[in-house]
Amino acid sequence: VKVMGVRQGGRLHLTVAMAFVDRWIENEQTYLARKEAVCHDLQQHLNGELTHLDSVEIHLNTLDELGRGVAGMYLTVLGTSAESGDGGEVGRGNPANGVISLNRPISNEAAAGKNPVSHVGKIYNLLSYRMAEAIYDKVEPVEEAYVWLCSQIGRPVELPWFASVGVVLAPDAVVSDVDGPVRKIVHQQLAEMPDFCERLLRGEWTVC
Repeated sequence: VKVMGVRQGGRLHLTVAMAFVDRWIENEQTYLARKEAVCHDLQQHLNGELTHLDSVEIHLNTLDELGRGVAGMYLTVLGTSAESGDGGEVGRGNPANGVISLNRPISNEAAAGKNPVSHVGKIYNLLSYRMAEAIYDKVEPVEEAYVWLCSQIGRPVELPWFASVGVVLAPDAVVSDVDGPVRKIVHQQLAEMPDFCERLLRGEWTVC
């Protein structure tokens, strides 16, 4: 089971990937009924835990495709990822920026050993550093730049669920001074993502 949480204001979005053991799923209708039951139980539990949030929205197995039978459902035989995982030693100690930072934001995702055209853990990790570097180099009042890119299972790689930028400005600067240029860089680099992935595939960008 994997859970990704994204908070937008007072709303928390939880994307849950949870495989169902296939021998307990007779057909697509059973699968959908079990999904609905899981979502209901999760929602009931989380609603009782809300303290500083207004609401929680659950997205369960968002890559499902109704009408495709087994191919459109998230099923498992053993109950673990061992049967179909892409595991391996890919160097989690080698971050995309080459630094294990203790007091700066850093991704725990390993950039090496992943598909360069479809794995957001690789693509977004490397692209976010390039965006931050471009913002720092091209927008003069910016003294530090941090970029977060987030996807969601089922969304196209080139359309992130959200992109967020944090900057530290020179003492005499304000956010309105850099808002436009920063947005322009982010939108431009997102639009150029197919070319970025192609160059990543050819080995033109350093992974770690």
